[in-house]
Amino acid sequence: MNIIEFMESPALTPGSFEGDSWEPAKAVLSGAFGLPMDANRLELFKALAGGREAPTSRVREFFWIAGRRSSKTNNAAGIATYMATIGAELFGLLDKLKPGERGVVNIIAVDRPQAKVAFSYIAGMFDASPVLSGMVTKRTADSIDLNNRVSIEVNTNSFKSVRGRTAICTILDECAFFKDEASASPDVELYRACIPALATTGGMLLGISSPWAKKGLLYQKYRKHFAQDSDVLVVQGSTEQFNPTIDRRIIADAFEEDPEGSKSEWGGQFRDGISDFITREALDAVTRAAPLIRPYDRRFKFVGFADPAGGGQSANADEFTLAIGHHEDGVLVIDRVDAARGVPAEITERFAGILSEYGVKRINLDRFAGSWPSDEFEKHGIKCEHSPKTRSELYIDSLQAITSGRVEFPPDEKMIRQWQNLERRTARSGRETVDHPPGQHEDRANAAAGLIALHGQKKRMKTSEWL
Repeated sequence: MNIIEFMESPALTPGSFEGDSWEPAKAVLSGAFGLPMDANRLELFKALAGGREAPTSRVREFFWIAGRRSSKTNNAAGIATYMATIGAELFGLLDKLKPGERGVVNIIAVDRPQAKVAFSYIAGMFDASPVLSGMVTKRTADSIDLNNRVSIEVNTNSFKSVRGRTAICTILDECAFFKDEASASPDVELYRACIPALATTGGMLLGISSPWAKKGLLYQKYRKHFAQDSDVLVVQGSTEQFNPTIDRRIIADAFEEDPEGSKSEWGGQFRDGISDFITREALDAVTRAAPLIRPYDRRFKFVGFADPAGGGQSANADEFTLAIGHHEDGVLVIDRVDAARGVPAEITERFAGILSEYGVKRINLDRFAGSWPSDEFEKHGIKCEHSPKTRSELYIDSLQAITSGRVEFPPDEKMIRQWQNLERRTARSGRETVDHPPGQHEDRANAAAGLIALHGQKKRMKTSEWL
């Protein structure tokens, strides 16, 4: 049974794949698995694959680029279920397993909520089918073990989740938006970790995602393989192409309100005008080897900048951050960057104590911090003034000082990664902004940028201004 027959079978995936919105998916899946196509399906395939010839056998890698509401995760779940059951046997992947070894079909999602969505689709297929449910030997909140020595697992993006495993199939769900503050390129690192896991079985790797900027794994694969005849298939299409049943008025309204954003969200196209803001090499050049924190030195006058936007206790919340620095031999030395999550009033009290240790009695705050941080800091003798610049302006104004070596960063790897992950975005009007990618944080970088942009010139650090 091929994948199209599997997905359309009422006994296996009842009601999951049907109607007009399923036709484009059938075309690209036929190409990915080397299935024969009639003239209409072949024409549709070529329109989505850049005109390349249809593969005659299952491809090694398959990247599916589509706009939102194109049933990407639902299709990923169907492919995972197929590869864990019929596909594993049909393609001889089970024969590659050692005695006692289990093969893994791994869906790796951008975050925990997205992983839950993917797993709910998979679990729903097994629950609805007596045939599939009869294969289940064990089930947890994020995995299903089958009686054919295959496990289906759903994880968030981390290269650690695939190491040491033998993979039947790996699916990267929304891979253009993978994020990890411990890495500047988590999608590429994860991909590199997946290849050895698939090498034993000759399994299949799929990346299914809406596009983002012209960088990263998805764009690399697009540039190299789209419209090219190879065993790596890349298809690309808009929401309307992959889901003809979508209400076109919704898409039209979105394009009217945000043409550039809708280009990727609904049009399935990579965004123009997004580029990396600063290189790792430039950051390393101004980062001291040690120490992480330089202590108070009575020879210098110190200044501070705080970004109190966060402070929540969730692991995904923004951090409440503080940066302290001083001028030394023409260089703005950032002595320390502190960051915390928790009760804002408690963090403010602790940070005020640190500022007092350095003799700092007045600081700048992030422009959008509101009034409560000023009130809290003043309770502890610290005067506050809001930044006259937006965080984007702080970054832009900091760049020259960094690239010319007039800044010294502490060896705070998380802060350095945040700087490295920043993106420069240029609107059609020519206006530039700098921001973090979707779903990421830059609180530590913002605190450092505030020091550099507002206090990078020594004339702004006269004692009279800060006493």
